Amino acid sequence: MQKEYIGVGTLDSISAVFDERGVQKVFLVTGKNVYGSSGASDLLKNALQSRDFFCFSDFTSNPKLEEVTAAVTALRAFAPDIVLAVGGGSALDVAKSAAILSIQDDSFEAYVKGEKKLSAGGPPVVAVPTTAGTGSEATHFAVVYIGSKKYSLTHPSMLPAYAIVDPVLLENVSPALAATTGMDALSQAIESYWSILSTDESKAYAKQAILLAKDNLVAIVHDRTDKNCLAMALAAHFSGKAINISKTTAPHALSYPITTHTGVPHGHTVALTLPSVIRFNAQVGESDVTDNRGFAYVRSTLDDINRLLGAENDEGAARTIEMLMDQIGLARRLSLFGMCASDIPLLMKEISHERLANNPRRMTEADAERILTGIL
Repeated sequence: MQKEYIGVGTLDSISAVFDERGVQKVFLVTGKNVYGSSGASDLLKNALQSRDFFCFSDFTSNPKLEEVTAAVTALRAFAPDIVLAVGGGSALDVAKSAAILSIQDDSFEAYVKGEKKLSAGGPPVVAVPTTAGTGSEATHFAVVYIGSKKYSLTHPSMLPAYAIVDPVLLENVSPALAATTGMDALSQAIESYWSILSTDESKAYAKQAILLAKDNLVAIVHDRTDKNCLAMALAAHFSGKAINISKTTAPHALSYPITTHTGVPHGHTVALTLPSVIRFNAQVGESDVTDNRGFAYVRSTLDDINRLLGAENDEGAARTIEMLMDQIGLARRLSLFGMCASDIPLLMKEISHERLANNPRRMTEADAERILTGIL
């Protein structure tokens, strides 16, 4: 059962968490620059000054298996009492992956590919997000890349033991990062709401995330306040709790290879595909519905999303996303990142079929190719 600390000043609870668990050794996973720029280094100084800690930051924005392996090696050598992850989704994912892999044998690639089953355990993880995006502090899976292909390492015990969501850490996030991470949170929430794996619980979380992100995303980019920092921190956290149950769908499935081959941030590439998938799902019918709850259920779910976005219909919902992207400065064409028609077959090879299968309307390879070609 995860313990959550949410709100301004909750980072101060770290000392109490450490004291409660008798922590003497802390394995800190954090981005190369974010630990200082977010203010976390100053805020955590008291909690760490009387304890032995090792800092691991040798990873990139899309964590590779080699980087996770290096984290495991360092973690095993240090033998910490707890893992403290401070940063965006990548830092949190590296920490979660390293913690559980540290107690497995060394066949890490087999675990990441799902060829071997993970055993529960590893040191507990305290997850402290410094962006309002992935909601990784609330999920039991982590992204790991092998070569250019994205995988999800998954196990129930990967849910961090503690999630500390303090919006103070969002105050110094750049407008560009606030835009891309915020769109990731909104996209996750929309996808979770229509996912074939959704439940009443996941939809309740997703609904809150959609409303919070829709009303605060533009503001946190252009006119940041304590109020909208908290709102977007909650949006990201709720979106994470939602996809922890339902997982993501077609926009995420299509986005991963775009990020791999262009370097465009994940939240931006998900947003690139989202309006097209909204339009695609709007055409769902009895013959291609994939949700066991049936066509009428899916249609009502899409109508719910339209209302949550303040749109009258599916096209209005798609345009709302496009307008949000324009307002926060996110380009909406792949060609602006150097991609052309000849790149589409390469993207097609690396689509996540696992995530595609969660979409409420069956998407064929031809459908996916048309969507990617349509956003060139």
